[in-house]
Amino acid sequence: MNILVDKPNDQSSRWSSESNYPPQYLILKLERPAIVQNITFGKYEKTHVCNLKKFKVFGGMNEENMTELLSSGLKNDYNKETFTLKHKIDEQMFPCRFIKIVPLLSWGPSFNFSIWYVELSGIDDPDVVQPCLNWYSKYREQEAIRLCLKHFRQHNYTEAFESLQKKTKIALEHPMLTDLHDKLVLKGDFDACEELIEKAVNDGLFNQYISQQEYKPRWSQIIPKSTKGDGEDNRPGMRGGHQMVIDVQTETVYLFGGWDGTQDLADCWTYSVKENQWTCISRDTEKENGPSARSCHKMCIDIQRRQIYTLGRYLDSSVRNSKSLKSDFYRYDIDTNTWMLLSEDTAADGGPKLVFDHQMCMDSEKHMIYTFGGRILTCNGSVDDSRASEPQFSGLFAFNCQCQTWKLLREDSCNAGPEDIQSRIGHCMLFHSKNRCLYVFGGQRSKTYLNDFFSYDVDSDHVDIISDGTKKDSGMVPMTGFTQRATIDPELNEIHVLSGLSKDKEKREENVRNSFWIYDIVRNSWSCVYKNDQAAKDNPSKSLQEEEPCPRFAHQLVYDELHKVHYLFGGNPGKSCSPKMRLDDFWSLKLCRPSKDYLLRHCKYLIRKHRFEEKAQMDPLSALKYLQNDLYITVDHSDPEETKEVKVAINFRN
Repeated sequence: MNILVDKPNDQSSRWSSESNYPPQYLILKLERPAIVQNITFGKYEKTHVCNLKKFKVFGGMNEENMTELLSSGLKNDYNKETFTLKHKIDEQMFPCRFIKIVPLLSWGPSFNFSIWYVELSGIDDPDVVQPCLNWYSKYREQEAIRLCLKHFRQHNYTEAFESLQKKTKIALEHPMLTDLHDKLVLKGDFDACEELIEKAVNDGLFNQYISQQEYKPRWSQIIPKSTKGDGEDNRPGMRGGHQMVIDVQTETVYLFGGWDGTQDLADCWTYSVKENQWTCISRDTEKENGPSARSCHKMCIDIQRRQIYTLGRYLDSSVRNSKSLKSDFYRYDIDTNTWMLLSEDTAADGGPKLVFDHQMCMDSEKHMIYTFGGRILTCNGSVDDSRASEPQFSGLFAFNCQCQTWKLLREDSCNAGPEDIQSRIGHCMLFHSKNRCLYVFGGQRSKTYLNDFFSYDVDSDHVDIISDGTKKDSGMVPMTGFTQRATIDPELNEIHVLSGLSKDKEKREENVRNSFWIYDIVRNSWSCVYKNDQAAKDNPSKSLQEEEPCPRFAHQLVYDELHKVHYLFGGNPGKSCSPKMRLDDFWSLKLCRPSKDYLLRHCKYLIRKHRFEEKAQMDPLSALKYLQNDLYITVDHSDPEETKEVKVAINFRN
């Protein structure tokens, strides 16, 4: 084929399909076999409806036998995108002669597919490729023999199986699986089979399987210990719009401020996980040279230096004046229990104006704070300009804690360029301490709910649009328009999102729900751990409050990444019958995967169930005795399916 030339400004410089129905595809034939490591797609100079929203890439030594090398999609912009192709099997590189590009979905749902420019990169040096080609040919032959061995054993062609295995000396599987087949299928030695499974679990052979299982949420309501004296003062009262941070080293939660339905609060509390106890460290921080009563502010903690920063607040329009609209900025020192005013007005120091419902993150390593978004408070009616009534939003700022200087990194932008970001309120922003990126998603801008998702590299000052909010991924992203609280686990490369109650009063009654989502940063995929939206409707007698927190907004959620526990406190349940009502319930949340013990029990259950079925055919009385003793003790009685199976078997035998 001819060498492609990248012409992003030429509308006609592209390959186009005849329709938008798969299978349409483009096959590239290389001059000689090569290790194809990367593929680059060029684009038109503007966004285009024919760009590939979803596609797959296959490769192989011939057109009839190809392996999937990539499944991905292009952003609908004008920037080149490069993807890494699968080019190794068992850490060994394999060559391709043909590359097949299969478009699956265009950005315009009824438009055909266009590919503007393709570039492949890799290794075509014969000295490198030839040994890989030899290995790949041998690998394919071995895989074909393994399939034959599997077929022979499944159909009990014992002589053919043993003859082929002896001739080729190719192992069908891991020796332990062969041993398991021998003990379970050939000999029916169930006791030896259980011992083998127990050894496999203890040797860690199930660990990878466990790591790939879905989480199950386990909520627990925390009932703190009471202190002596007045019982009313041993825990924070009902509130929403408060702030919490957690010191994971000491397992201490810090809570400050909020709105109790009538007034702003200025009390500050700590909760010790180890002691299961709240302690009030200040009834009124303003009297101790700290911040005044407030809500809708933000806090972040510097665990290394044991300091907490707080910025912003909401003020009702009736009390706003030029003096009250100054943006004060405070730091609390945990060890000395003292507050320090860092700035009377951050706007005068080059930082953000007074904002509420913004987000703030701490980079302890570089001693920096990042704050983004939030609505700027203004004196209503003070300016005749009609634009004054339109909401104003704050941009992305960085604060150098050591130098105590602010820097504007991105202004609020209405554009959708590759480095532009739209400010908003009620969004999520998290800092990944290992890849040193801020992750931002969701929120609201005026009356528009946003569903975009982007990262900001704090070291390179680069924005990467992960999702522009227009993708329709079959509902597999957290819903827009819901109060979201998010946390991050840098070690697991996961973002956790708890979606609560709709802020839209008209939709609040129909959309009351909790849902928990996890974003896998490496795989670039969302998964929903659970939704409870139908639980209360399907079973009105079941008290949801006993199982998990009721849906809410204006609550706070913090995450202990060392001990893998979330903590949730308070919020607004959004009940129209009691609009001033606020919550003071306190919950912990653990995301659980099957344990080794659970898997071992379940395997024993399956083995004993099979043993019972064999006994039932030979000796029903002995089978019933085995069922009631040996099999019954392996049943998970919290699993309705397992319990039902055993009860049916007992009733049938009786």
